[in-house]
Amino acid sequence: MQIGVYGSGYLATVISACLADFGTPVLLCHEDADRILGMAQGVIPFYEKNLEEVIKRNVKVGRLAYSTDPETFGQKAQIIFLAEDVQADIEAVAEKLAKFARHKSILVIVTPVAIGTASRVETRMQKAGIKTTVVSQPISLTDGCAIEDFNWPDRIVLGTSSQEAVHALKQIYHPLVMRGVPVVVTNHETAELLRPAATAFVMTKTSFINELASLCEHVNADAVSLAVALGLDKRIAPRCLQPGAGIGGTFVEPQMEGLTRMAAQKGVALNVLTAAREVNRTLCERIVEKISKAVNSVENKHVAVLGLALKPNTSSVAGSSSISLVRALLSRGAKVKAYDPVAIPQAKIELNGTVKYCESAYAAVEGGDVLVLSTAWPEFRALDFGKIKKLLRSPVIVDTKNLLDPAALRALGFRYVGVGRV
Repeated sequence: MQIGVYGSGYLATVISACLADFGTPVLLCHEDADRILGMAQGVIPFYEKNLEEVIKRNVKVGRLAYSTDPETFGQKAQIIFLAEDVQADIEAVAEKLAKFARHKSILVIVTPVAIGTASRVETRMQKAGIKTTVVSQPISLTDGCAIEDFNWPDRIVLGTSSQEAVHALKQIYHPLVMRGVPVVVTNHETAELLRPAATAFVMTKTSFINELASLCEHVNADAVSLAVALGLDKRIAPRCLQPGAGIGGTFVEPQMEGLTRMAAQKGVALNVLTAAREVNRTLCERIVEKISKAVNSVENKHVAVLGLALKPNTSSVAGSSSISLVRALLSRGAKVKAYDPVAIPQAKIELNGTVKYCESAYAAVEGGDVLVLSTAWPEFRALDFGKIKKLLRSPVIVDTKNLLDPAALRALGFRYVGVGRV
């Protein structure tokens, strides 16, 4: 079965590589010739853990190929995954691809779209006399562990009334179905609502633990231990219950804004979500206050920031709390030096040369008044903190992700400040 994936961004790149890794021929197509040619030559425009290896091995054996010709692409593919990162013109793109199909094809919309999009696409197909089955499939991929998310999903959700399409997609996802991954079949609107609903719930959960972390600092409690204990409650679970980790990313704010707007149009008040969004937004300012208090104002202070990426194992800075933190520090007159293993090129675009970028963590902390750990790269745990203490002007560490060992650092003579820790 020939599978086609249309798109040139994050979703299309990851999905095409992972589907090919199942052993099925996959053709990735988009009219962006420079981007597609680059990927065909092994140049991936972003870093994502293990993605380069997956692409290389599937290109090498001929399971993953690239095209810039949507007409030929549409004629070859029996199942097309529409995987653009944004929903602009998605309905027109869907109709265009379906028109090229020579046989009855299946169009799987994985692009995050507004509720009602798939039904409108189906109506357009029917009016144009196109015999293409439309399926809504929300695929949740997390920056930094997208390959793992694809290969070990919590569930596969298919929005369609076609049993034929469900059967075909179960064949494609056979390795996951045989592993016991549940398949939920529902209508388009339910499938489209799932992604923003899940994001809203995670934001609420994250905001809740961050509010409790503030309380912990005032009552001599430890937010990390509290989160572990809460997470062991089978009704709650530990994932996304880490204090200090605000939720961000490419799709988060557009999804939340779209969900809130739609609810308002229907006369529904999402009060809990509104509160969670506010907590998530104000977390950055709370961190800046911590840093400022630790060094008696950040104005004209040299701040060493370790980590700029949204999360470890990705080069994405879209929605990164680290980028927001740097902007907030700069607005208060701080002088920022920063290091990140892979995200500096994208950070330079976002921050417009307002930061001094360094080639190592040690270069970033040299001469700094405070070290701020902002992205939880595992390698930061293994730094030589004895050396770092000598490089800093004052031995102050603000750990915004609670990654480091407070006792060990305090034993070395550091003033350690975490989130929700005393």
